Amino acid sequence: MGSPSRSDAMRALVPAVAVCAALSAFSGTADAQRTSETIVRDQCAKCHQAGQDGAPKIGDRAAWTPRLRQGLEPLVASAIRGHGGMPARGGLADLTDEELRGAIIYMFNFGVPKVAAAPAEPKGAADPRHKVVSGTDIYLGMMPAEAIRAARKSAGASSSDVPSGKGYYHVGISLSDSKSHVLVTDARVKVDVSDGMNKESKVLNLEAANNSVSYGGYFRLSRGSAYNITAEILRPGVSLPIEARFEVKAP
Repeated sequence: MGSPSRSDAMRALVPAVAVCAALSAFSGTADAQRTSETIVRDQCAKCHQAGQDGAPKIGDRAAWTPRLRQGLEPLVASAIRGHGGMPARGGLADLTDEELRGAIIYMFNFGVPKVAAAPAEPKGAADPRHKVVSGTDIYLGMMPAEAIRAARKSAGASSSDVPSGKGYYHVGISLSDSKSHVLVTDARVKVDVSDGMNKESKVLNLEAANNSVSYGGYFRLSRGSAYNITAEILRPGVSLPIEARFEVKAP
């Protein structure tokens, strides 16, 4: 056979270019329109708004937390397959795994305030609230309970799980694999908070923060006081826990 002519090559190239352009246009449209909020509002809310057929309601963390005990990915896999009265992919066949993951996090996270990002550290300076231990990225977050109650009230969400007394702070720990950056949602996280004289220890609950899944609990702290916070993290199948120590002031 002879080599294809220039015109043959061009004819073969045109459909490929057209397909690439169409895919690019579709991707751009999806990115612009298929936000987690849009998916939940237009599709998931049909059942999850009112809790139809036992579906966990949007923002009902007491209902969502047990479903996340084994981690986020098993819940995403269940949504992909369909479960109970929920059809596969929530009834949207073209819903991607990533879009499903985002919708689940959005429903769990609804009404939880987003913590403002910490100011950028000077180049070369270490982030005092970020540690890397044994291949695990560990991030510490703190927020006054009254700020969380105010944000929940503004969003029309319940704050029954937030302590009502003064001086309470939410202490959160976020975990991810240092190489893959995949969230760690199946760990047992215990935190000790000490001011040098008194110490309070708690096993943190799986919960939501900044549109992601993490671990958190409430501690009574004095504003402006310095604290040593130690996170002990034990993952399934690992015999020994890892520790991360932080020295911070209550904001």
